Amino acid sequence: MRFSARGGAFAVLLLSSTAALAQHAEHGAPPAPPAAETQPPAAPAEHDHGAIDQGTMDHGSMNHGAMDHGSMNHGSSTEGHAGEEDSAAGSGTSRLPEAEGMMPGLHFSAGGWGLMAHGYLWPIYSDQGGPRGDEQAFVTSMAMLEGDRQLGTKTNLQLRAMLSLDPLIGDRGYPNLFATGETAGGAPLVDRQHPHDFFMELSARVDREVAPGTNLFLYGGPVAEPALGPSAFMHRASARNNPEAPITHHWFDSTHITFGVLTAGVAARRWQLEASAFRGREPDEDRWDIETPKLDSWSVRGTLNPTRSTALQVSYGKLRAPERLHPDEDEGRLTASAHYFRGDLAVTAAYSAKNRLPGPTLDAFLVEANYDLGRHSLFGRGEVIDNDELFGEGDPLHDRVFRMGKLSAGYAYHVPLARSVQLSLGGSASVYAKPAALDATYGENPRSFTLFAKLALGEE
Repeated sequence: MRFSARGGAFAVLLLSSTAALAQHAEHGAPPAPPAAETQPPAAPAEHDHGAIDQGTMDHGSMNHGAMDHGSMNHGSSTEGHAGEEDSAAGSGTSRLPEAEGMMPGLHFSAGGWGLMAHGYLWPIYSDQGGPRGDEQAFVTSMAMLEGDRQLGTKTNLQLRAMLSLDPLIGDRGYPNLFATGETAGGAPLVDRQHPHDFFMELSARVDREVAPGTNLFLYGGPVAEPALGPSAFMHRASARNNPEAPITHHWFDSTHITFGVLTAGVAARRWQLEASAFRGREPDEDRWDIETPKLDSWSVRGTLNPTRSTALQVSYGKLRAPERLHPDEDEGRLTASAHYFRGDLAVTAAYSAKNRLPGPTLDAFLVEANYDLGRHSLFGRGEVIDNDELFGEGDPLHDRVFRMGKLSAGYAYHVPLARSVQLSLGGSASVYAKPAALDATYGENPRSFTLFAKLALGEE
């Protein structure tokens, strides 16, 4: 493995500095009130899956709630759990700051199950500038159903299904300058974001309490997410209003749709250790099917929640031939990230290094934030990326590594339409930094913008 010294130093600095900042903030202000004091439960206390914590609820992200896998609190917001300093669950088995609270959704009980339904339709118009840019109107979407059930006093079962109609966008997805990854019609997708598969997740998780506040767990399924990287971008509060996938997506969370995952771990109140076996190859061009699961790759991840407002993770994975365009190249992937959530501010900072085996090491850096002001939200994202996939075979610049950056800022206005239904209207604008060698291809100063209207179920 070859990882740059600047990348490793950044990862260490990122985790240590964010932890220090969070500790200062935690001691400088009183903790958020317990969820049970913010809004009374909507269901009987002995099985309260209907309460929604409006004080810490993530209005727009796919944060899987205050599901404390360290104390068997799967989706409940009853007093004695949601008010404690535990972690909230992100995508797959990843953890987020406990302060992010319960996932927005319709929470109800049926037949001994605590259920949650969530979803959105997100019409977007994108105009990506420069000679390689394009404009397109499209709709991204997601529907999710999750169920939790206690099996005795020490065991909990969770089932989760997540679907998307993104394949209707078309094989080539939508324009996103400097984004690369996956293929359409056998050709590489360059300056475009691929559509998500119809089956985004079909998984199960079993937790068994082995000591007060400590669980052993097993997670997996035919479509699931291994223990690698931070929570996927659409599940992070810091990205909840941003209509574009990060151009660093294939450095941090490209495995969030994986066909074949088995994860085992131990989860406590302030930390989690886990390891996964999974299929390394990225999804193929048939976005409607379930591909044959395999367990040919592995990953390990450690997560620390030093305060109620922070979540830090470091992970490493060895992926078997993940990219169809590089069928003989395995990949070693190192990631480190820090999530901060307090009040109306959510911030994520992350670093990743992809080491092609054999091949170059490609670094990626990301910082994104979301700030809520009542019905108004401001959001932004900065990214720096090393990429060698911008030019195809036969081009003089093929396989050349270029470092480029993207800076985006945006605004959203939220309109409650009914209980648990919200319309968000907004837009974003992006500028880029790149080497002069790319001027002839991308123009000297490309600019991009988006307009959107997001209709979400389970948000207020």
